[in-house]
Amino acid sequence: MKIALAHKRLDRKGGTERDFYLTAEGLRNLGHEVHLFCGEFGVPAPEGVRPHRVPSVPLGRTARLLSFAFLAPRAISRHRCDVVVSFGRMVRQDVLRSGGGTHRAFLRKMEQNGRAHRWLWHRLSLYHRSVLAVERLQYGANGHKKILAVSEEVKREIVSHYRVPEERISVIYNGVDHERFHPRHRDRARARVRAEWGIPPQAPLVLFVGSGFERKGLDCLLKVWKSPRLKEVCLLVVGEDAQRARYASRAARESGARIRFTGRQEAVEEFYGAADILALPARQEAFGNVVLEALASGLPVLVSKSAGAAEVLADGLEGGILERPDDPAEIETKLLRLLEPGHWPRFSERARRLGERYSWTNHFRALESYLQTVAGESRANFS
Repeated sequence: MKIALAHKRLDRKGGTERDFYLTAEGLRNLGHEVHLFCGEFGVPAPEGVRPHRVPSVPLGRTARLLSFAFLAPRAISRHRCDVVVSFGRMVRQDVLRSGGGTHRAFLRKMEQNGRAHRWLWHRLSLYHRSVLAVERLQYGANGHKKILAVSEEVKREIVSHYRVPEERISVIYNGVDHERFHPRHRDRARARVRAEWGIPPQAPLVLFVGSGFERKGLDCLLKVWKSPRLKEVCLLVVGEDAQRARYASRAARESGARIRFTGRQEAVEEFYGAADILALPARQEAFGNVVLEALASGLPVLVSKSAGAAEVLADGLEGGILERPDDPAEIETKLLRLLEPGHWPRFSERARRLGERYSWTNHFRALESYLQTVAGESRANFS
């Protein structure tokens, strides 16, 4: 097949950007002719993949958003691809991959935790109003042929907010690199990472990985570290946020050296090796690749039910599912359960086995079959 993949930016940082890059590689490796259509190229396109720059108006993020949304479909149409897959905001595509959920749902979930000024800002902001306008077009009947969601939670959001018929939406979970994320890092990197960041060798260590701290529930997690029952437990925060300094200052005042902020880390697999649990009490997370990365690394996971990746967990030995991520008592109870020394080896073994079910190889084969079906339906309708 000749496949067009479209997203505003090609990069290897950020969840959607990384998935976009890996998809280009995965479909190329299966023998397809892959074309990338992007407004910006933060990194070179993968070898053997054909890049195309979509012109955009460089006058701020709203102008870039709207110009890509309307100009990308025109640019792609000149190349006569068998199927067009959008990873972002585009007014017309064959397959709309919803990797981040709907913007409408995101705003509502963030407003639930905010004050009146947040609600007002979302309604007055030209950028947010523009995203919602494009979203209405792309989820409308003429904006897509099929929708690919990364979780059942995202599928429910789309049906609820835009009344898309369920039969037009399919779910394919993301994959994980089982070699990069592997329990062997516990032997290779555990002592070194802990020494570098001042974590005692035997201290129980909880890991938080992600950028966008408020959306991913870091403030909920920090509240728990006031508890005397967690006085020996450390927290390592890997990721970036515009308010990182404020979070770090607050954590230092309330918990001293038991909470460390590392910023973004390229070798994040080594931090999984240093930790005992991954915690993701997210308010809004369409999937959460970090959950699969942790499982593949042999880490039990504590994740809120609002994260799509919670769907791959049994609420048992592999991890825990938070019903109320803003409830410190629930977070504390489930963290302590997963940290119990007598149970941890069994939790770790089962986490790895669960993570092994989700590979990028299986993901790309499922995606290939799905795209072949969509392309076949398009040819049949045309003829």
